[in-house]
Order: sequence, then structure tokens, then C-alpha cells
Amino acid sequence: MPVMEKVSSRERESQVLPKVPVPPLKQTLDMYLRSIQHLLKEEQFKKTKAVVEKFGASGGLGEILQKKLLERRDKTNNWVYEYWLEDMYLNNRLALPVNSSPVMVFPKQTFRDQKDALRFSARLIRGVLEYKALIDARALPVDFARGQLAGTPLCMEQYYRLFTSYRYPGLKTDTLKVQMNTASSVPEHIIVACKNQFFVLDVASNGKQLNEMQIFSQLEKIMKMAENAEERLPPLGILTSDGRTEWAQARDVLTKDQTNRDSLALIESCICLVCLDEPCGLEPRDTTRALLMLHGGGREKNGANRWYDKSMQFVVGLDGVCGVVCEHSAFEGIVLVQCSEYVMKYISGSPSKLASASNVKELAPPRRLLWKCNADIQGLLTAAGDRLQRLVNNLDMDVFKFNTYGKDFIKKQKMSPDAFIQVALQLAFFKCGGRLVPTYESASIRRFQDGRVDNIRSATLEALAFVKSMTDERVTYTDQEKMKRLRDAINAQTNYTIAAITGMAIDNHLLGLLRISKELNMEKPEIFCDETYVASNQFILSTSQVPTTVEMFCCYGPVVTNGYGACYNPQSDHILFCVSSFWENTETSSAVFIKALNEGLLEIRDLCNRSSATASKQADSSQGAGRPQKSGK
Repeated sequence: MPVMEKVSSRERESQVLPKVPVPPLKQTLDMYLRSIQHLLKEEQFKKTKAVVEKFGASGGLGEILQKKLLERRDKTNNWVYEYWLEDMYLNNRLALPVNSSPVMVFPKQTFRDQKDALRFSARLIRGVLEYKALIDARALPVDFARGQLAGTPLCMEQYYRLFTSYRYPGLKTDTLKVQMNTASSVPEHIIVACKNQFFVLDVASNGKQLNEMQIFSQLEKIMKMAENAEERLPPLGILTSDGRTEWAQARDVLTKDQTNRDSLALIESCICLVCLDEPCGLEPRDTTRALLMLHGGGREKNGANRWYDKSMQFVVGLDGVCGVVCEHSAFEGIVLVQCSEYVMKYISGSPSKLASASNVKELAPPRRLLWKCNADIQGLLTAAGDRLQRLVNNLDMDVFKFNTYGKDFIKKQKMSPDAFIQVALQLAFFKCGGRLVPTYESASIRRFQDGRVDNIRSATLEALAFVKSMTDERVTYTDQEKMKRLRDAINAQTNYTIAAITGMAIDNHLLGLLRISKELNMEKPEIFCDETYVASNQFILSTSQVPTTVEMFCCYGPVVTNGYGACYNPQSDHILFCVSSFWENTETSSAVFIKALNEGLLEIRDLCNRSSATASKQADSSQGAGRPQKSGK
């Protein structure tokens, strides 16, 4: 019975991994105070410290909530997962494009013509189906941790949600649904978006998966159907780009009609979307491609040729602008990277298998999804389009390839590349704003069952000491002092990283205590009403390392209106940065941030080089001093 085998292999996986720990209460409260003290005015810190001490006092509220949290840990596989998912994603009412959905930008493709683009799309679909088959068979090799504490096996659960999850909009909170082992009678299909129309592409016929030639021929038919102007329907995909509450309201209006309910059901149960985009007429620089992946260019371009609730949308632009848009609530960036790299390698790997044109004729033609629209829905489409356009006009994105050095140089300094880059980002922010701000760096907690992420708070006291030594014009620090501060900053960052990946960071823990107090119908504890707590969760700098081994890069938007999103991809001899901010906010500018980042990275390199030169000179002279003098012979 193969089904039993699948279950038991799954049980084996979950038995191997420990549960996420609940950190000691005192440890979290101390870390919390330490992480914010240098970011606050003294008066404010005194007030917060008193509130935190009261919360953590013996027999106090903190201890009651901690006890309940420990009970929850015993009863669940992962005590924080649902709290975190709701807080991070499902309760968030902002539109998914830019604000939530990260994208992977593929290298620009060169298509000779439309047929060429469809050939690429057919291969991409075959690659996706092969990857999905590996996931369904639970045949993906287990991931092991790299970087800090390398070699630990990691939870693979996120992979099983790649093609089976869907995020339903709700009035107050969204719902993430994951289809587990759907009945095999359900035909597997992909939704193809083309000219803002949606088509069902069945990927199997008579129990056999379509080959590349068959998929190609179906895509050709879809292209033809999409070009038929008489049958064109309103661009309903744009509704999914709206705020979540607005989209939930619009969906309620749509589902009053059976035709719409049927079309929605087909989208909600698809494997993924493939969006065939119109050429956008823009020069395909990295920055432009990043913008087009993030929001499709708005309704005038391909902004309505999407369905943002679905977890994976593969975009193939006829002008060669390609990538993936992912709904983030189901999985992290690493899963997106692994899938994208598999598909890209599949596309460039085996020669095209378009030989056998047989049995293409017998395939049932793809079907256009039908929609019934009235004046109300037309009004909603217009409003959603206006809001998407504002988002498009507001996003300030800059993709910057720092070519002077990459992680090889950093490793030569005996420093962690990730910690080094985080300190450089702090320096860049300080150069722009003269202060440090609450910073988010995602840390994977996949060492634990159903682990997702916690937060590394990179704006450490040690980072502040270092950036001051690099920028203070009134005091002159020696290179030795600066180097010491750099190493201290990198060590502090590394130590926080290790705490986070071993389940000992503070953000998930504090969230858990807050949520337990809500479940007990308590008045909100003072520690969470304190303006410091509120401000410390406004992540003005939201950062993430997303390394790739294939030429592609990931990016996302800022998480607050006055903030930056900074995604980076360190390679051996260069580092790619994708920095985003909003034009509307005059305090931020992606170009200014990049300029400061470039300067800072060069200054840190010069500092390291001067220090190594000094060190080797000293070594030489001390060796020289100990050597007996040769005779003049």
C-alpha cells in the first residue's frame, strides 16, 4: 500500500525534528531591552524598562502567560506557527503585490518570435510538472542548513505547499488553504493568463501527462483564443491586486453568480498560473524587470494578467521579461529559489522535445474561464485598477550590482558574509539618516517541526558603535579601533543569528505572549501598549539574504511607508542588492541608499586591507627582529 508508505515517511520526517522551543521569559525580556536601548531617547527607555520589569516580575503577568505558552507548546507541533502566520500575513490588509509577494526575476530571455516564447513556456510547464512529481512522491532530498550551524536537517513541509495552497481574501483576515492528497479523480490543470483572460490548460489527458509538444500546441490555441476581441471579458485578475478587504468584498459580489463561482473554483484548485505577458516596451534593465515582476506595470501593461492569491505565478513576457511571483504566506524564499532553479535548469538542460506531433489532435481544446459582470463589478474593477496604478507609481526600486568584491573577499577576512553585509546595510542607513532603526532580517527556524522564520534584529549596539566610528567627523578613530568595532558588530550579528535559528530570538516569543493574553480575554498587557513595542515592530529596514546558484534574483517592496526593502544575493566576486522604497515618502530614496551602501562597502574594504597590510608588516618586522644577521659573505 503505497499510501501508507507516504504517511510513514512523513511521520519519520516529523519525528526527527524537535519542536520550536519557548525561550526563558527573563532571557527574552533582557534581550528586548538590549535590542532597543540605543535606539531610544533616555526618558523613553526608562519608561519602557519599568514596564518590562513589571511584566517580568516574580508572580507577575509575564509568568502566567509564559506558563500558558509552555502548555501550548506541549499540545501543538509548533506553538508559534498559526500566530505568526496570522500576524505576518493573513491579518495584513495591504495589497499582495509589492507589499507582500516577493518575486524571482529570471535572466532576460531572447525570443525570436511568439512561437519561441511559447516553446519556452511549454518547457517551463514540463519543468514545473517534473518538480511537482518529485514533491508528490516526497522524493525531494532533505535540505541541510548552510552557513551558521551547518549540517542540521531542515523541515521540508513548505515544499508540499508550493502547488497546493491558495490564499482566500477575507473581510478581517485571510485564509490559507492547502489541498492535501486531493482525490485522484480531480483533473490536474494549470491556469494560463493571456491578455487579461484566463484559460484552463489540463496537463493530463486519458490519465497521461501532456508532453512538451502537446502543451505547446495548447498554448498556441490559447494565444489564438485570447486574440479574439469579441469574446474578451473584463480583466478580473486586477481585483486580486487590491487591498485584501476590498478584494474580499468584490469576491462576495462575484460569487452571487454560478458562472463566476465555477471560474473561481477552477483558479483556486489549479497547480499554478502561467502568465503570458504582452511586451511592455521598456528597456529590460534589471531594475525594470524587477518592477514588472512586482506589479506587472499596472493596468496599462500586465497588472491585470495575474491572480495574486495563487502561490506560484510563472511569468513569461513575449519580450523576454520572465520570472515568478509568489504568494508568501505558504512558504519562504528558499523554497521559491529551489523550485525556480530546478525549472531554469530543466529549461536550459535537455534539448527541446518538440519532435512527436502525434496525438495533438485528440486533445480537448483549452477552455476560457467565463465571468458574468454587472455595473457594480465594473466599478470595482476601475477602483482596483486605480489603486494598483498608485502602487505602481509609488514604488522606487533600484537593483544594484556591487562588483568590487563578493563573499570570497569577506571570507578571507574570516568574517561571516551575511553578518558583514548586515553591518554594511546599517552603515548605509546611518549615512542616510544619522540614526539606526528597527531592522528585520529573516532567520529560518526550519530546524524545528513546521518551522518558518523569526527575526534577527540587526540594529545592534555594536553596529551603532561601528558606524559611528566610520562616520564621526569630530573624533578620529584609529584603524585598529575601527577594526575592533567592526569585528564586535559582526560577532554581535552572528550571535543574534545563532540565537534566532535555534529558536531563541525575541519576536516570535513576544508575539506568543501577546496572543495568549488575547485568548485569555485579558486587557492588553501594558508592555504591548507601550509606544516602544509598537515602534520596535515598525521595520524601517526589512532585509533578507536570498542566494541563488543560477543567474536570477529575488526582490520585494518595503513593509512600512517610510522604509526600505533590501534583498541581497552574495556571489563569490560580486553582491547583488535590490533596494525598494516609496516615492511618496520624502525621507527615503533607493538611489541615495544605494550610493551610501556602495560607499560604505568600499570604506569597509579599505579598512580591512589597511589592517591586513599593517598586520603583515608587523609580522614581518617581528620575524626580522628574531633572525640572526647573515654574514656579508
